[in-house]
Amino acid sequence: MAGGHPVSPTLGVVTPADLSQAIQAAVSSAVEAGELAVAVPEHVTVDRPKNRDHGDYATNVALQLAKAAGKPPRAVAELLVERLRGITGVAKVDIAGPGFLNITLDTATAGALARTIVEAGEAYGRNDALQGLKINLEFVSANPTGPIHIGGVRWAAVGDSMARVLRASGADVTTEYYLNDAGVQISKFAASLQAAANGREVPEGGYVGEYIVDIAKALTEAVPGVLDLPEAEQLQVFRTEGLKLMVAEIQRSMDEFGTHFDVWFSEKTLHDSGAVEQAIDRLREQGHVFEQDGAVFLRTTEFGDDKDRVLIKADGDKTYFAADAAYYLSKRDRGAEVALYMLGADHHGYVNRLKAISACAGDDMNHNIEVKIGQFVKMLRDGEEVRMSKRAGNIITIDDVVEWIGVDAARYTLARSSTDSTITLDINLLTSQTNENPVFYVQYAHTRMCGVARKAAELGVDKGTAEQFKPELLATEWESDVLGHLAEFPRMLATAGELREPHRVARYLEELAGKYHRLYENCMFLPKGDEELTDTHRARLWLVEATRTVLANGLTLLGVTAPERM
Repeated sequence: MAGGHPVSPTLGVVTPADLSQAIQAAVSSAVEAGELAVAVPEHVTVDRPKNRDHGDYATNVALQLAKAAGKPPRAVAELLVERLRGITGVAKVDIAGPGFLNITLDTATAGALARTIVEAGEAYGRNDALQGLKINLEFVSANPTGPIHIGGVRWAAVGDSMARVLRASGADVTTEYYLNDAGVQISKFAASLQAAANGREVPEGGYVGEYIVDIAKALTEAVPGVLDLPEAEQLQVFRTEGLKLMVAEIQRSMDEFGTHFDVWFSEKTLHDSGAVEQAIDRLREQGHVFEQDGAVFLRTTEFGDDKDRVLIKADGDKTYFAADAAYYLSKRDRGAEVALYMLGADHHGYVNRLKAISACAGDDMNHNIEVKIGQFVKMLRDGEEVRMSKRAGNIITIDDVVEWIGVDAARYTLARSSTDSTITLDINLLTSQTNENPVFYVQYAHTRMCGVARKAAELGVDKGTAEQFKPELLATEWESDVLGHLAEFPRMLATAGELREPHRVARYLEELAGKYHRLYENCMFLPKGDEELTDTHRARLWLVEATRTVLANGLTLLGVTAPERM
């Protein structure tokens, strides 16, 4: 081997991450041999070429190092190619174009991944990209004055998937729902319930819809004699007990949607405990609080906000922004290294002010706080936009969405697009069993895999033991295509966690489903008629089970079921 330096460990199973490390080792070897005078890159990009004639993987590391090395890219590539050819499991390494390195694995090494995945099971794909990072993930947080509307439904799907993806990458995640139970809206909610219970018109600016009538009725049944109380006392009961019933209703809908919160945090506790005053004092100690015209301000313009924000109004009342500051500090005090907020489309103005709170508190606003904004959601039925709910009157609720398309279709579809984009949920499409329906397309692939296993059991055959598995027999283009995509799962999952983009999981699953459907159409998994069971059949059964495992793992990350039959 060039330079006399052996390179990298033997690769029994090769993933892109393994190759990246091996290429780093090859660069390090060339540096140690005095053949390259460069810094060894912390990360080497390894991609799967679209044209399979270019090998299983390709890297442009030689082009990246050429300038620092003072050599043409092809000359750098030539220093690395022999080192990479010496790695067990690599069948061929070619230099292409100006200096790309194209790497081809031997079929046994590529196929061995199927066994690795099956043996790893649910653990396959999990990684340590975010190991030890403590994240407080707040999402939905709709006012507890009515059912969760469709915008909140999107965050319920995306936020819960986000938590699962972050945990799969090693993060310590606390999911949290912030109950805005201290503002004027709660008083309006209580007055609306009281009016409904007494058969009166809801006051101007109050809440309407069947849910108000339902909660008022439930409250009067739970608290006998409430309507006999004086108006003021009656209103207080409707405030406290009505809020409990509404929160219980929200919790029910979240549970049925498969979304779990570790903490239900009450805004009211910030005020009752003195946390808001303490937060203002802490911000003042940092030197960012000032007074003007009788009011107390936080100088957020120093950190990108469009105006300084009022903490205490001239009349002495504390603002909602003051509670925001206290809430952020509470998250940090409870151990969160990163406070990750997921807010609705009408909260764009909150991004800079929340980040400014972090900076004013002495934190790194580019690390300790993250704010994601979700765009709007529309629903279509028969080509027409659906705008109204039977229960809430003027909004579409989470229960409506579940009734119309089901939990799986809702969660998958809402999580499969970037939060930067608007979404249209087509009821007709999402209840159809066609390939155009993305959740059906993916789930159907899983049922096909389960069907293969059932048929194998009926025939009395199985994939055999790990020792009987012959990975070198997985050599067709369709098998290679599936194996290459399976190898990408851990890297994709790590990227989804690092970028806070769970939609990458859904898009990956759709590609995997497509590759499996093509494999299914072109390869025989089981013997037909009097045909004998062969090692090729067994190897393919390992591949089917590996693919099913990854598909199920991915659906679980999205909170979507992996059905065995449809």
